[in-house]
Amino acid sequence: MKGRRSSWIARWDPEDGEFWEREGARVARRNLVFSILSEHIGFSVWTLWSVMVLFMGPEYGIDPAGKFFLVSMATLVGAVVRVPYTFAVARFGGRNWTIVAASMLLLPTVAAFVVMEPGTSYATFMVCALLTGVGGGNFASSMTNINSFFPLRKKGWALGLNAGGGNIGVPVMQLVALAVIGASGGPRVLLGIYIPLVVVSAVCAALFMDNIAAVKNDTGAAREALRDPHTWIMSLLYVGTFGSFIGYSFAFGLVLQTQFGRTPLEAAQITFLGPLLGSLIRPVGGRLADRYGGARITLWNFVGMAAATGVVVLASVRESLALFTGAFVVLFVLSGLGNGSTYKMIPGIFHAKAVRAGLTGEEAARYGRRLSGASMGLIGAVGALGGLGINLAFRQSFQTAGTGTGAFVAFLVCYAACFAATWAVYLRRPAAPAAASAPTAGSEPQRVYAEV
Repeated sequence: MKGRRSSWIARWDPEDGEFWEREGARVARRNLVFSILSEHIGFSVWTLWSVMVLFMGPEYGIDPAGKFFLVSMATLVGAVVRVPYTFAVARFGGRNWTIVAASMLLLPTVAAFVVMEPGTSYATFMVCALLTGVGGGNFASSMTNINSFFPLRKKGWALGLNAGGGNIGVPVMQLVALAVIGASGGPRVLLGIYIPLVVVSAVCAALFMDNIAAVKNDTGAAREALRDPHTWIMSLLYVGTFGSFIGYSFAFGLVLQTQFGRTPLEAAQITFLGPLLGSLIRPVGGRLADRYGGARITLWNFVGMAAATGVVVLASVRESLALFTGAFVVLFVLSGLGNGSTYKMIPGIFHAKAVRAGLTGEEAARYGRRLSGASMGLIGAVGALGGLGINLAFRQSFQTAGTGTGAFVAFLVCYAACFAATWAVYLRRPAAPAAASAPTAGSEPQRVYAEV
């Protein structure tokens, strides 16, 4: 790997203001741009089956429950592979792993191109859906990589842009599918568009991205992150925000078809709107968290998500498509906003822990990067499992009651739990002074981090 010396950066210190202004900002921005491209294509491929099922009419012989299960399996694999993808960045280098991860997207796209026709067995479709899960792993490696490039004061905006640019791959895939369906094209036309884009993203990563030599896997940090209660609390909050975003993105079109009798074209004309707005607003959530504190933004965001879900339940009971669609789109927007604010909290929490333990300057920043990098993969994986839960909840609700109302009531309870956890852990008391004595191991879970 060291044959290409220009791709390896020996010294990287973004917290050094002079270094950042002289060369760090330029390099970080370049890597951010092509990281977004790779993650964008990864998200598009991950959500491939959310639009493939729209092409699958009665001739495919698959009922709505079977379609929900297909997209659920893609979500499951995407969540699980996020953990090894996180550690792959330090093992192989951010640039090198981005090349590999982007190239692996050829597996699900080419496989679907070959088998996508009536008469193919459900088991074969299931294997193809499982393969698309590798696209979900790109998020974890991309976020871990970009987290190393930017100083703490800019992480919220940078991580929000990176994640938002990736998330927007969901509505872009749905918009392209809408164009293909509207032109009476088949699923192979859609796949024929994306296969070359996969190749482009891999080539761009090879030409324009860098590896940071100082980024190494730290098994001690991984074990420490696993034991830290904040890792699991943030996982719960990310289930509520990102789990909602990806779960609804996969399910929205199917819900419109199944509950409101929309045709594939009618569903596709609406499906993209929520994921598009939710993706665009994610960087805003990060920027607001930078300014006002991620915990505060996250808390009130869950209030909004609960209120929007209540309206969705009402619209579902009344069978009002207009009210249902409007409230669902608002729910998408709030999930995107919360994605940005919750992810900004992660590096802030671990940096605050370092300061409260008496560390200062680069030592505190290094501790924050070390623990936040180790925890991000796990938090991202658990958060993506929320999307699996959403699709399985819809499947069960439609199987038992023929409507998604019961699933939405369950989601409302989840948002209430996330609100309670955010308030109890991070906002229940004023933030402790920076000069406070170091916390004991037993008292740390009770500390608050209002400014993170």
